[in-house]
Amino acid sequence: MPIARLKPKTTAPREEIVIARQMHQALVLHFLEGLTQAQIADRLGISHATVNRLIKRGRQLGLVEIKIKSPVEPLVDMEERLLALGGISRAVVVPTVSDNPHTALQAVGEAAARLLIEEIADGDTICITGGKGVSAVVAGLQPGRRFDVEVIPATGCVQGKHYTDVNHVSTLMAERLGGRSYQIHAPLFADNAEQRAMLMAMRSVADVFQRAREARVAVVGIGSILSSDSTYYDLHPSSSTDRMAIEHAGASAELLAHLLDGEGQLCDYSLNRSLVSLTLQEFASIPTKIGVASGLNKAGSILSVLRGNHLDTLVTDEATGARILEMASEEGDQA
Repeated sequence: MPIARLKPKTTAPREEIVIARQMHQALVLHFLEGLTQAQIADRLGISHATVNRLIKRGRQLGLVEIKIKSPVEPLVDMEERLLALGGISRAVVVPTVSDNPHTALQAVGEAAARLLIEEIADGDTICITGGKGVSAVVAGLQPGRRFDVEVIPATGCVQGKHYTDVNHVSTLMAERLGGRSYQIHAPLFADNAEQRAMLMAMRSVADVFQRAREARVAVVGIGSILSSDSTYYDLHPSSSTDRMAIEHAGASAELLAHLLDGEGQLCDYSLNRSLVSLTLQEFASIPTKIGVASGLNKAGSILSVLRGNHLDTLVTDEATGARILEMASEEGDQA
């Protein structure tokens, strides 16, 4: 008597087509039209459990590819490319929201202000320079609480425009944060190196700079030198008659009123030797150093400062960042 053999159950080709069509419909309805699995079950006339299996199987087969496009993705890419240039461990790039330099700097200042608030803690000392960049940071400060911090000038003072007056800027920052500020009663530029040494030895001045050396966070601007609107000449107006000497010295950037060359090294320039300021070596010992700058005219200066390894963090805008990368590529830097 012949033995009956059971054939394994197989899915007919027609049934496979039906399942594939249902899977496609379920995936489209769920991922493209946003329907819930219960709504899909009602639409297709199948059970909720079947819809769940179809969607799960479709993903396993690689029929669904989810790609999230972020509006900040280009900025993140630019930050990574700026980091690749070296000289900093953190870059923050904000969208360039306007061709107006003031509006662009305002956005950069607000981003730096948020970063500063995240960075500081009660008991910290913050040392700062004057300048438009740091003033924009102060304007952008919106702390959620008061911080028990000290704000200290990193340089001597320049009277005149409010943003060049480091005492004014440090007072405003301290008021915004709920801390206290110290004043520097000495000019930014002494007449010569000997007078600088005398001023730096005065107890009131020495005490302020000692506090600045002990700061945990620094916020500084980066100055352009060769552009027609360079604010360096607001710091020392008579230096405008000395532009040829400045160009001859190879100046490319200004940091804490020090003129730097294209590689971020100190220029051999007379005013560098008469600065009433933290030295760049002293500045380097501060754990967190945030540089704030915006504007196409600042791109070369920022690149010089990066090459000199003077900062930990750079905050700038997209247009400026693009120009920095373009200049670096033209000059053979790797990014």
